[in-house]
Amino acid sequence: MGGIPVFIRDGGNDVQVRIGVQSVPRELVVETPMSPDEVEQAVTDAVAEEDGVLTLMGQNGSRVVVPAAKLAYVEIDEAASKSVGFGTF
Repeated sequence: MGGIPVFIRDGGNDVQVRIGVQSVPRELVVETPMSPDEVEQAVTDAVAEEDGVLTLMGQNGSRVVVPAAKLAYVEIDEAASKSVGFGTF
């Protein structure tokens, strides 16, 4: 199982969302205007549907789409720090 960290910007506060996707070894990073509550609701709605799809909107209008059936885990960290190079700020 692979992990996809999705970085979310919430009113200037960084929120990190890690999504484990079955059989995907790559990581994906996205900044979005969605709040942690909106991300949680999107995950809940996607998992509740039989053929649900998790869709997260990026700040530049891009979309990240993951079939709910392929989700392994979703971790939302509201106090994540942004990492640059070898350090964090």
